[in-house]
Amino acid sequence: MSEFRIVCDYPYPIEQVWRVLTEPDLVAQWTVTGQGGRPEGFAPVADTHFRLIARPVMGWRGIVDCEVLEVDAPRLLRYTWVGDEGAAPSFVAYRLEKSPTGTRFTWEHTGFTGAGGFFMAKLLRSVRTKMLTAAVPAVLEKISIR
Repeated sequence: MSEFRIVCDYPYPIEQVWRVLTEPDLVAQWTVTGQGGRPEGFAPVADTHFRLIARPVMGWRGIVDCEVLEVDAPRLLRYTWVGDEGAAPSFVAYRLEKSPTGTRFTWEHTGFTGAGGFFMAKLLRSVRTKMLTAAVPAVLEKISIR
């Protein structure tokens, strides 16, 4: 089984980082560095079914179906991730901790299976790294100066 974790430290309070990661209008601002991933129907509430809508590419319809599994605001958000209709879900977790300099954020994506899962984990890790190291800090900075 393949999985990946990305850890980032942000010099912002945990509540502000949580807001950027969970408010749909703000999520849409940092996910554009990938294929889009605009949330539709998302709320950080357990049992919420939502979609991430992106630009379709050859071999992928551009939709990820998700269900919120667990929420402990502002420390934890867990949801399923199904990129292909009928596929088994993988699992995403956002883990936030207060740190001496602000907030430590850990993105975990687990549950990829088979050779296709190995390659999907590798691709998504690359895209997520860009989102979390460049785009999320830009949105955090933008909302902190409002």
